[in-house]
Amino acid sequence: MRIRSLGVIDDAVVELSPGFTAVTGETGAGKTMVVTSLGLLLGGRADPALVRIGSPSAVVEGRVSVPPGAAAAVRAEEAGAELDDGALLISRTISAEGRSRAHLGGRSVPVGVLAELADELVAVHGQTDQQGLLKPARQRGALDRYAGDAVAVPLARYGDAYRRLRAVSAQLEELTTRARERAQEADLLRFGLTEIEAVEPRPGEDAELAAEAERLGHAEALASAAALAHGALAGNPEDPEVLDATTLVAGAQRALDAVRAHDPALAALADRMGEISILLADVATELAGYADNLDADPRRLAAVEERRAALTALTRKYGTDVAAVLAWAEEGAARLTELDGDDHRIGELTAERDALRAELSGLAQALTDARTEAAARFADAVTAELASLAMPHARVSFAIRQTEDPEGVEVGGRTVAYGPAGADEVELLLAPHPGAPPRPIAKGASGGELSRVMLAVEVVFAGTDPVPTYLFDEVDAGVGGKAAVEIGRRLAKLARTAQVVVVTHLPQVAAFADRQLLVEKTSDGSVTRSGVTVLEGEDRVRELSRMLAGQEDSETARAHAEELLATARADA
Repeated sequence: MRIRSLGVIDDAVVELSPGFTAVTGETGAGKTMVVTSLGLLLGGRADPALVRIGSPSAVVEGRVSVPPGAAAAVRAEEAGAELDDGALLISRTISAEGRSRAHLGGRSVPVGVLAELADELVAVHGQTDQQGLLKPARQRGALDRYAGDAVAVPLARYGDAYRRLRAVSAQLEELTTRARERAQEADLLRFGLTEIEAVEPRPGEDAELAAEAERLGHAEALASAAALAHGALAGNPEDPEVLDATTLVAGAQRALDAVRAHDPALAALADRMGEISILLADVATELAGYADNLDADPRRLAAVEERRAALTALTRKYGTDVAAVLAWAEEGAARLTELDGDDHRIGELTAERDALRAELSGLAQALTDARTEAAARFADAVTAELASLAMPHARVSFAIRQTEDPEGVEVGGRTVAYGPAGADEVELLLAPHPGAPPRPIAKGASGGELSRVMLAVEVVFAGTDPVPTYLFDEVDAGVGGKAAVEIGRRLAKLARTAQVVVVTHLPQVAAFADRQLLVEKTSDGSVTRSGVTVLEGEDRVRELSRMLAGQEDSETARAHAEELLATARADA
């Protein structure tokens, strides 16, 4: 990796061994920037505070070997990346303003693509992971991860059934707790629909009745006006001397017809006058019919007003007009059907809930059985690792238990509480020596013992992780002496089958590394390109002496450092 302008690092190159690499240096020298850099290459969160003060951006570049055909190689190629002689070139840039860019195999890619590759490339284990594993929920997750498909398959089915059960239970709760409200709503709907059905309004009927009421209310005036207009057009038999419009127009037409042969223009006017005569006759006929058909019956007017009052009573309650009332009735009928079907729906949901609870019981039992089997294997593997870490008499075990709950599911013949991950409460226990009762690791282990237990757990996980590289960030904190030597020996053993990178302050661990990198600052407080160096020969002895005694030139420390290196070489 090449790191530029990240934290205290100005410009540095980190060359990792394919086996075991130890990263050492004074506190605050920038060792953790190695972990941070790797995290950025694998899609970690970009924090602008990481950018070195005075620099516009921080850049991390890395070259990662990827076997052809591996899942990481396939995903990278899908993103458009190209492998360079069997390796992926990855870069990540963070600006001081917070912007982040990622490149993979020569292509710009979303940061999420790097995160997708992370699980296939590197497993990071640090002190944060240790603290997290002290929580029972994380311990259950760790056990499930170790168990693999034996837990993952039934857990996926359990999760689906659990989510469906929650949805069904929520619907049942809503239906049953609001039963009274829904019954009241149904009664109101029935009353309204009955009231509307009794009136039987027709679409547009309110407008028709309003027009008829207006006509009936002015029947006498309308009849008088029609009669007067008819007389003006067609004449009045009772007063034949009064000239009407029809007679006058007929006289005008005869006068024009008499001379039309002499001028085509006048003939055209005579034709138009004929049209007027016909139109006058039609209007007069219709006026006569209108007067004859005009209903002036007061009883009809009363009936119309009564009907309008009935419609008005509906529009006051259910809509602004008859169309709105009919729409309300249609929606109300559909809602009433839904409400009337609640009893049937409650029965269906109750049956489904009971079936889901039975299914959950079976799946929860399967999870308990699978976890119990995996817990025994996991505990044996961790106990064996502890024997290699100077805790030969310690034993690790798991407590898998359930809590009684009358509202829960049946597991092992008992009704117990359950959650989204099953009914099991999982806790990692430690008996540090024979005769000691198993206690939760957070309470039953000293600081050094806890670090070794967590390291043993991490190493067991590393044996099940299908990734080629493991990064341990000061997981040896709180450990010293013989236990530290055993940790170094165990990590060296792990490095025979995978690449191992350890950020450490223990010389006993660093001595077992195939390559030791020293991170050191310059006088101005920065780490330059030459600030990350590969230690060999005398330089490595000096650094181990410093780590042992704080004095590079102490003869005693040098002798001890050389002894550590000799021990490590003898184990190789």
